[in-house]
Amino acid sequence: MRKSYFEGIAAGIYIGIGGAVFLACDNRYLGAVFFTVALLSICLTGMQLYTGKVGMIVYSHTKRDWISLLGCLLGNLTGTLLCAFAVWVGVPSLKENALTLIEKKLAASAPWHPRVLFAGILCGILMYTAVWVYKQKNTVWGILFCVPVFILAGFEHSIADMFYFFCAGSFTLPSFCFLLMVVLGNSVGGMIVPLLYTIGNPKKKGDA
Repeated sequence: MRKSYFEGIAAGIYIGIGGAVFLACDNRYLGAVFFTVALLSICLTGMQLYTGKVGMIVYSHTKRDWISLLGCLLGNLTGTLLCAFAVWVGVPSLKENALTLIEKKLAASAPWHPRVLFAGILCGILMYTAVWVYKQKNTVWGILFCVPVFILAGFEHSIADMFYFFCAGSFTLPSFCFLLMVVLGNSVGGMIVPLLYTIGNPKKKGDA
């Protein structure tokens, strides 16, 4: 768990940096493209991101795997919080942009609304795909397309949302419920593709 936690912190910081550049861009299309620096950095340095790791639990789900996954999630949370603090101090103008963004998210629907869950599921599918393509095909094309797609489509990424809420200084119950729903959605979405593959190929692992 120690390794997953500290590598998770690094990944959370990278996601925070990606979130910061998205907040800084007036053009959402450019922001979506530049956000890819986060997942590119995570994959190229070998750090651990919950949304890219959770799907792998389908292939190996020992007690150690679950503990490692939890450590990764806690590390991501810590990393986004640290990055948010750095942004408060280093680029305080982004706090206002973050506040505007999360107000839109919370105003769109109640935190426990199915919209939040399913937006998280769809993002989870893309994040699993991006990381799987990188690991199995040794290419970053999955990252370069999947990340902008989930942003522009309005899907919800739990770790990125953690950074936005922390950056805005929103630590309310609705914020917590929203993040919890997105984590659940990302978890379900991340497991869908590997689960379907496993059912269709019961004698094989995730190395097709």
